[in-house]
Amino acid sequence: MKGVKKGPAEESLYLEYSHQTEGCIFPLHTSVTLFLLSYCECKAFNVCLVLTEESTDTSDTSFLKEALPQDLEIQVISKQALPPIVQNCCLPAVVDQPDVFCRAGLAVVLRHIIQKSYEAEPSRKEILELLGFKKTCLKACAEVSQWTRLCELAIPLAVENFLQESSEQPPTIPEEILELERKLSEPVRVHNDDKLRRQKLKQQKAAGSGPPSGKGKAKSKASAQKTTKDLAASSKSLELKVAFSKLTVQEDAAASNREPSHIRKAKAADLPPLEHVFAEGLYFTLADIVLLPCIHHFLVIICKKFSEKLEQFPLLISWYQRIQEVPKVKTAASKCGIYFLYLPELLNSASKQPVNSNEVAAVDEQSDPLFIGGPRPTMTKLMEKGIEAMFSPHPCPAWTLDWSSLPAAVSPKEGKMSTDRALRKQQQLNNLVYLVLNQAKPGDRIVDFCSGGGHVGIVLAHMLPSCQVTLIENKELSLIRAKKRSDELGLSNIWFIQANMEYFTGMFNIGVALHACGVATDMVIEHCIQTRASFITCPCCYGFIQNTSKFNFPKSEKFKKTLSYKH
Repeated sequence: MKGVKKGPAEESLYLEYSHQTEGCIFPLHTSVTLFLLSYCECKAFNVCLVLTEESTDTSDTSFLKEALPQDLEIQVISKQALPPIVQNCCLPAVVDQPDVFCRAGLAVVLRHIIQKSYEAEPSRKEILELLGFKKTCLKACAEVSQWTRLCELAIPLAVENFLQESSEQPPTIPEEILELERKLSEPVRVHNDDKLRRQKLKQQKAAGSGPPSGKGKAKSKASAQKTTKDLAASSKSLELKVAFSKLTVQEDAAASNREPSHIRKAKAADLPPLEHVFAEGLYFTLADIVLLPCIHHFLVIICKKFSEKLEQFPLLISWYQRIQEVPKVKTAASKCGIYFLYLPELLNSASKQPVNSNEVAAVDEQSDPLFIGGPRPTMTKLMEKGIEAMFSPHPCPAWTLDWSSLPAAVSPKEGKMSTDRALRKQQQLNNLVYLVLNQAKPGDRIVDFCSGGGHVGIVLAHMLPSCQVTLIENKELSLIRAKKRSDELGLSNIWFIQANMEYFTGMFNIGVALHACGVATDMVIEHCIQTRASFITCPCCYGFIQNTSKFNFPKSEKFKKTLSYKH
């Protein structure tokens, strides 16, 4: 095992290694993370490669020489050597010393690497700009964002399966790749959208290729073809100029003098759409970093064995070639064993794919003129079928927590709430904590899902010193606030995990969730049932229910016979 000295303030980054094929490291999440480290030239972490095969000798690292960045110092360890908190999470994961604060899951880890790289080198603005406008790129969790799910989970997994299954027979192209091609054909929505589209209209008018007015004589066929060709050429140039202006530190390509009146007064509906330059629109972001290793290895197999299928991906190939023009991308890629293919740019648009029937299933109900929304019609419909809500006495009608006797940092008042809101939060905590205290036994593991600033978890950790309490939250700042309060209290039985709940794989005895937004409460209950753990939850009072990739509503067989998804 190669030794790596740990500084007191350093963080450790743990990446999974299962195998490699033709220079591609599996799982692809590891390839993506190594590519980002290389692009950012990041040295802020102790990087540990975790071998999934326990029998593999960690002292023999010769098999890794070709696939790992040569300038990156990496330690190879077994799964048993992982810190306990990481053993409860899916990799990749980053852990602060002293191993009580963990960030897990691809999107969370990559965003953290970007933040740490920028902190180390604030002059490199292009690193921070990977997080996109308002720093939200891949911030929304995969359960609620189709785009995050596609980039973080669906495409890496689909490409892994494709690489493993591809043989001499033409394989089935993954639906996720076809979906990405469709996404690249959709109009771009960006900040200053209206301004840029007016600039594009001005450009088209100047080129004499504006939208036909419908007046005058019909153009000849040759003239029409020339106009179409000019329009295609001019429509790309503005997007490219705007996109690369950031990357090459040029003047903003969209900046110009006041537009002519006919451009300024044009209706929004008449403005030309903006086209994709990169995955999320006009700018190079973290989404491109995630997709690049995946799409590269996919195209390698397609070119080697099934080159006739390249015609299905004109936009994806244009994106792939454009990525290579981004400064430092080729250098970072070559360090990771990614050598770009030369592919002719395919200009013919891909045929439009039919919309997934699952995605439009709810639209029909939405346009149903007989549908009446709201809780009252729904409850009436249930009662007509003999399904009635049953109410039981309040399990905790009186105060059981003496807040005046508890340390100040335990109270939600420390979270800078108003007095009224803090009192309501104390009442809520009183109820949940009462039930957990009745359920918990010494040595139990308790998980506070969607923990926010730790109002529930911190009270539980203080009241139950013999139990291990884990806070799981996707928002970094909320978890950092919880960690600060915990440190003030000197709690030693509490862990903090920034991750989507599906990345938490540890065993536990009791799951708790207070006001987990919308469908998250159902996901917590599902997670607890699968783990055979008790659960105590209070749902969000305004988050709405929505179908997810994991399960659909209604869940109950009895409700399915009575209620539609919209009810």
